[in-house]
Amino acid sequence: MKLNELGLKDKAMWEAKGYKLPQYDREKMIEATKENPFWVHFGAGNIFRAFQANVAQNLLNEGILDRGITVVEGFDYEIIEKKYRPNDNYSILVTLKGDGSIEKTVVGSIAESCILDSENDVEFGRLKEIFSKDSLQIATFTITEKGYSLVDGKGDTLPAVEADFMAGPQKPASYIGKVASLLYSRYVAGKKPIAMVSTDNCSHNGDKLYAAMEGFATAWEKAGLVDKGFVEYINDRSKVSFPWSMIDKITPRPDPSVEDILKADGLEELEPVVTSKNTYVAPFVNAEETEYLVIEDAFPNGRPALEKGGLIFTDKETVDKVERMKVCTCLNPLHTALAVMGCLLGYTKISEEMKDTELVKLVKTIGYVEGLPVVVNPGVLDPKDFIDTVLTVRVPNPFMPDTPQRIATDTSQKLAIRFGETIKNYKKNNMNIEDLKLIPLVFAGWMRYLMAIDDNGKAFELSPDPLLETVCPYVRDIKLGDGSEAIAKIKPLLEKESIWGVNLASAGLEDKVANYFVELIAGPGAVRNTLKKYV
Repeated sequence: MKLNELGLKDKAMWEAKGYKLPQYDREKMIEATKENPFWVHFGAGNIFRAFQANVAQNLLNEGILDRGITVVEGFDYEIIEKKYRPNDNYSILVTLKGDGSIEKTVVGSIAESCILDSENDVEFGRLKEIFSKDSLQIATFTITEKGYSLVDGKGDTLPAVEADFMAGPQKPASYIGKVASLLYSRYVAGKKPIAMVSTDNCSHNGDKLYAAMEGFATAWEKAGLVDKGFVEYINDRSKVSFPWSMIDKITPRPDPSVEDILKADGLEELEPVVTSKNTYVAPFVNAEETEYLVIEDAFPNGRPALEKGGLIFTDKETVDKVERMKVCTCLNPLHTALAVMGCLLGYTKISEEMKDTELVKLVKTIGYVEGLPVVVNPGVLDPKDFIDTVLTVRVPNPFMPDTPQRIATDTSQKLAIRFGETIKNYKKNNMNIEDLKLIPLVFAGWMRYLMAIDDNGKAFELSPDPLLETVCPYVRDIKLGDGSEAIAKIKPLLEKESIWGVNLASAGLEDKVANYFVELIAGPGAVRNTLKKYV
């Protein structure tokens, strides 16, 4: 069994082994899409393959769509060269359900795979042709938050971006410069309308994409490298829109246990490839069954009925409420709490943590008791139902190979939004800050985590974080058993509003966090004992 057109000729064999196959004329779909593309997606990674591509597949199966997606990869060309094209743009989605069952789907909704290489006249020429088509309605993105940035961590313009600003739209080197060049092609072709839709997991993602496009348009127009009017086109929402969206679906990297399942079915050539850019890519992707994609309904060239595939279309304000509901209360804070405490307690699977009495009480209290009272119900999703699904279906799923170590990545960048916003809302609503008991415990737990010593007194490796060199020195000289003298060392860290979202001293939480920290460093086993005491 091989994942390509030839290998899928024997449909009965695949179906006998439990695979759901495309239920449409794929050859006809590909031909129609190439002639009149309507949906281009930038970012050929796992979340796209597990979510957007599968939504399109379901709608094709139902006859709601007659065309598929054109996928574009601009960061790591080998993804297309080594996995998409050899598999005729098919992939396998393995949905790992909480009841232990799995669903295997051969996804064939990708009609064409393209490489965003401005030095390759054939590849870039094809993309310019696509962007000049009247039929194109949507360009979606999953390129990570940093993919939209024109500056580095210090605020300086990135060298490739600076060079592109001066060279113009002919052959940009930066990813986002190439996207701007394609949008300029659409402008030149007749100022044709399009929705540029970021579906990356970051707040107000549409604004980030707009800022990048507007930055290039302004620089090029100012230098006389594009027609006057390109900036006006970018800013005309009847021509180009940049909707906000909220996406939520857990899609870990392809797992060996899933590969073994597929191999047992007789599938060949499943071995993942690690590209020269260190991308881990396989012909299959594994994901949870729960998924949400809420999008601001602003599509100047129209759109198909994607809501019939489960997407939610609403106004910008509602998207913002959904985003804040998820990021500040109903999912992300719970994940971070499990990540920090899980690393300290030696867990290597998030699902295993949900068998831990104290950790379950910890996240339930943070979600239901401390967070929910300040959540604004967005209407399209119910906050309590959302937490219920997180804690009873999603996080406990034993078949999802997700780890606290992965989720602990970049925690210094997450605390302010995931917990700080709740503290601010308590203040704003004149609620008693003393009612917050376990959010401060997570803060103390993170400082205990920074010591890189687990609850048994053994060293472990901290997950990547851009501020480790800044924050670790505050706890570097602290040892288990140091007691209250450690407070003086961590106090300056407690007052860093950039970390917590508030100055913990002025918020009235400094002493509580500091005292928790002292208890957490009392000695081996102190983390467990502190959790038992307070949850």
